[in-house]
Amino acid sequence: MRFSKNNPYQLITLVLLAAGLLLLALGGYLSPVLSSALQPVYGAQAWLYERFQAIQDFMNAPADITRLRQDNAELSSENASLQTQIIALQQQVSEIELLSALLDFARARPENAYQAAAVIGRDPSPFLHYVIINRGSDDGIRRGMPVVAQEGLVGRVAQVTANAARVELVSDPASQVGIRLQPSDVDGVLTGSITGDLGVDLLPQDAVLQAGDLVFTSGIGGLYPNNILVGQVSSVRQEAQALFQTATVQPVVDFTRLEIVLVIVNFQPVDLTPLLTNP
Repeated sequence: MRFSKNNPYQLITLVLLAAGLLLLALGGYLSPVLSSALQPVYGAQAWLYERFQAIQDFMNAPADITRLRQDNAELSSENASLQTQIIALQQQVSEIELLSALLDFARARPENAYQAAAVIGRDPSPFLHYVIINRGSDDGIRRGMPVVAQEGLVGRVAQVTANAARVELVSDPASQVGIRLQPSDVDGVLTGSITGDLGVDLLPQDAVLQAGDLVFTSGIGGLYPNNILVGQVSSVRQEAQALFQTATVQPVVDFTRLEIVLVIVNFQPVDLTPLLTNP
């Protein structure tokens, strides 16, 4: 259709048509038509936005990864530092608890004087049962002095240098301890073994013994003070033809976990060897 500038009817028709379309649009009658017409435009716009966002993420990714790696490294370092602090605090708590238990043991037996010592070594031989402590003759340690832990008897000092000492455990094959069983009030001799097991010999046949009886030092033999807890009877063996009963003992001290011990420095062991030697 060709419009003439001198034809007023065409202009009026266009104005009326535009006004009608405007009224229809304002009334919402053209919304379905417009939505259908603009749907391709919306789709193209969404596609373009997604591609732009992907390109932007790709451009920013190296910086984000670097920052995340730095943050991860910092967090890992901080976590390792905190773990170290936790371990150190746990060790301090364990040492405080151990020292407190040793103090309670010393307070329960005020007649004795004690020297605390740390276990700094163990005998590598599978046939000997010794530990090395960091106190020696310069600290007043002498050969034969009894050694205890918070649970009970450990052994006695066998060798001494200026700054260290070797402690023979009661589980050593050469160890012999005069003991008394409770509640039967029967004396015997506790001996160690190559395997570290503890046994009691020279128990009277008529003694009434049973598993669970407590084992204390008797003081007989002169090597140890009396009434120090050694362990608990785990089994009793009685044979009709034997002169004595025997028993096995579970020690109260875990010798594999010894960390700090107490040396009884005011106890003087008695050497009975000359009296037991035949002339």
